[in-house]
Amino acid sequence: MSSSSTQAGNKVAFSPILVADIGGTNARFALITDYKNSDNAFVIDHQHTFPSCDFRSFEDAVDAYLAHINSPQILRACLAVAGPVKGEEVMLTNLGWQFNVTALKQRFGFENLQVINDFAAFAYAAPYLSEKDNICVKQGIAQANANIAVFGPGTGFGAACLVRSQGNQAIMSCEAGHISLAPVTELDRQLHAVLRDELQHVSVENVFAGPGIARLYRAMAKVQGKVVNDIDAAQIAELAQTNQCIIAEQTLNHFCDWLGSVAGDIALSFGSLGGVYIGGGILPRMQERLLNSRFTERFIAKGVMSQYNNQIPVTLVRQEHIPFIGAAACIHQGQN
Repeated sequence: MSSSSTQAGNKVAFSPILVADIGGTNARFALITDYKNSDNAFVIDHQHTFPSCDFRSFEDAVDAYLAHINSPQILRACLAVAGPVKGEEVMLTNLGWQFNVTALKQRFGFENLQVINDFAAFAYAAPYLSEKDNICVKQGIAQANANIAVFGPGTGFGAACLVRSQGNQAIMSCEAGHISLAPVTELDRQLHAVLRDELQHVSVENVFAGPGIARLYRAMAKVQGKVVNDIDAAQIAELAQTNQCIIAEQTLNHFCDWLGSVAGDIALSFGSLGGVYIGGGILPRMQERLLNSRFTERFIAKGVMSQYNNQIPVTLVRQEHIPFIGAAACIHQGQN
């Protein structure tokens, strides 16, 4: 019998899964103690967050968590990390942490250990997300067992796809944040020209990420013939929220509009007829502005493929614990 379960009478017991969400600031851990088929949901227990800087290595952080929960031997684990995962060696540059997957597996006695990118975790989590906890940005009808795309602007711009075909599935990670940003409207073109003078190559992440908001703000001011102070995204959001600066409002409105075109391109690229999910740290704080923007109009406006995109639902994810859910799904789907 697989280590994912043990027999207890007629009931199959769930073998716990250690899950982690490792970022530059915090190392978050939890234990997945059950999967409720009726709710399509994992039971998340023993959550604990440690400041990453408290530890010299990732192994030390795991040791601290296991001591904290005083749990018996855990055989399954999945780690979601904010960075690329290449082969056996994992390096978290911002922390100076580096570990070998096989060595980590042996040290802690895991029978199954997976290490995945945080947006791969988002893609794994997509089929387990709750409609009631999230916001419909665009209506549509998701096709069963079709591809699902996930993306999100935050410190950077991440994206991934849950690829589903003939009963099988896989995660496709990518570097969509670094593709060239395409202007569509006349205002896009004017802004793009200003950005190109500064950057030469204007990528999606250059605009649709935290630092990109300030860059777009400066470009909007130049296009409008205005002079503005050099301020960050949080200050821009505050000025827009309090109606103190029309350039700030125009910037955030256009951020949402133009993002619709980018999201539509991602949907086409991944063939995501199963839906598109938006995460990241920025848009959940701009929910009303996003819903009142031209996002949907621009998501659909794809020429001969407009009808294709018109059928795709788009969801803004506000649900908590996405990395934990995705990490659990990565292990659970592989052994069930």
